[in-house]
Formats: sequence, structure tokens, C-alpha cells
Amino acid sequence: MQTNRRQFLLLSAAGAATLSLSNLVQAQAMVAETDPQAQALGYRADTTKVDAKKFPKHTNDQKCSNCALFQAKGGNAGGCSLFAGKQVAAAGWCSAWAKKA
Repeated sequence: MQTNRRQFLLLSAAGAATLSLSNLVQAQAMVAETDPQAQALGYRADTTKVDAKKFPKHTNDQKCSNCALFQAKGGNAGGCSLFAGKQVAAAGWCSAWAKKA
């Protein structure tokens, strides 16, 4: 199969468009604090706003970014194995927090 320059350029443009659209599709929604699973785990997007009476073992240095369940290497948000298909705030916290090894 031979391709000419015009076909090559059209195929290249289509490939570039596909790649850029796939990045948009992969962008995940943030977990809302009102989400039923987030409420059950006491999730807060800001660790400093966790109810100390309800979670007395919580400390402000416990954040999603230093949790073993957090699936990102920096940034303001990342995936969490507890919230499939959604992202959590790096500065967030939930009752399932476990120190990263």
C-alpha cells in the first residue's frame, strides 16, 4: 500500500486529534465530599477541616498525598484505590488513611 503526502498528512492529523481527545476522556472527576462512599469514609478535600471529635486519631500531617492508597506522584490530585474512576485531593484525608511505606 502506497501513501502519498496528502494521505500522510490527513492520517497524521487524525492521529493527533485522537490522542488529544483520549487525554480529555481520561481526565477523571474529583470525588465530592457529598458522595455516599466519601461520607462513609469521612473524606475531606482539606485535611485541616476534618472533624476532630469524630476522628480523634487524625492529624493534619495525614494527607492523601502521603497515603499508601494514593496513586499519583505529585500534583494537586490523584487516583485512590478506594474511589475507582475518581480523583482525590492531594491535601485531602479519609478514615482509611495508611502511611505510605
